[in-house]
Amino acid sequence: MSLRDLPGIISAAELRLTADAIADWQLSNGMIPWFPGGHADPWNHTEAAMALMVGGHHRAAERAFEWLAARQRPDGAWHRYYLADGVEEAKLDANCCAYPATGLWFLYRSSGDRGLLEAFWPMVDAALDFVLGLQTGRGEVLWARESDGTPWSFALLTGNASISLSLRCGLLLAAEVGVQRPRWQQALDRLLAAIRHHPDAFAPKHRWAMDWYYPVLVGALDPAVARARLEQDRHRFVLDGHGVRCVADQPWITAAETCECALAHLAAGETAVAEELFAWTLAHRDADTGRYSTGLVHPGAITFPDGETSTYTAAAVILAADALAGDGPAADLFAHRPTTG
Repeated sequence: MSLRDLPGIISAAELRLTADAIADWQLSNGMIPWFPGGHADPWNHTEAAMALMVGGHHRAAERAFEWLAARQRPDGAWHRYYLADGVEEAKLDANCCAYPATGLWFLYRSSGDRGLLEAFWPMVDAALDFVLGLQTGRGEVLWARESDGTPWSFALLTGNASISLSLRCGLLLAAEVGVQRPRWQQALDRLLAAIRHHPDAFAPKHRWAMDWYYPVLVGALDPAVARARLEQDRHRFVLDGHGVRCVADQPWITAAETCECALAHLAAGETAVAEELFAWTLAHRDADTGRYSTGLVHPGAITFPDGETSTYTAAAVILAADALAGDGPAADLFAHRPTTG
């Protein structure tokens, strides 16, 4: 367990309550739904597993990865959405399929559990090979395939930024288990070039906050460029005193995106801004349960979806707190970039 107090913001005990709340909603088969009765997707499920590990729920995090391994397709992919008893949406989302690599590196760094690394390395190896089957000659990775293998025709910047971090983590995992994946390094180099130099490679999603901060969050940009990017569009996405709008033209503040934006500022070396953004998420917190409202609409702080709290929001809070504290074994994953690539 690596949770620490963030003085003046939140205590380790409060964060442990949030981690416990995620564990309480994990199903017996290991799946972590967004909320009871809801669906799970591999990306948010993986992030929740990372938060469980930080929160001291080692076995629950391992069970989450066992759930992924049991549902991985022969081609290395996962479907986009699952319910407790089967598949809800069959599409194969490249970013969702890549993110378990980030999760496994984080779990291994957090726990030092070599058995966990060796058990799930083959799963990650196959998943990243599937993802790179969607990379174009220019470097971007197409969004998804239909379950019959038909690729979608466009790429998303947020997803590609996240994939770049997953490839970095995949390369670190490969080195740790003693194998070489030069194709992954070449793919990462091409992907980073697309993110940095070819904005036309991605579908226009300028309304969405994630397209603004995600290239910074994952370390895809040089520090000066990263800070300038954050400053340039802050007025569009940040509602001072409240948090980050999920879309620029609506007062919809989400705690998860506020935490992710805090991580982006932390990665850019702007710790004070990161701490301020993180502190604003306390407005979403239920002190009794440790759960966080997914979103609040301002003025009025009306919850949206109505009354919803979510495991992925709680996970974002825990991972941001861990990175801000800075002394956990995997806390530098977002505050400082992995060295490969």
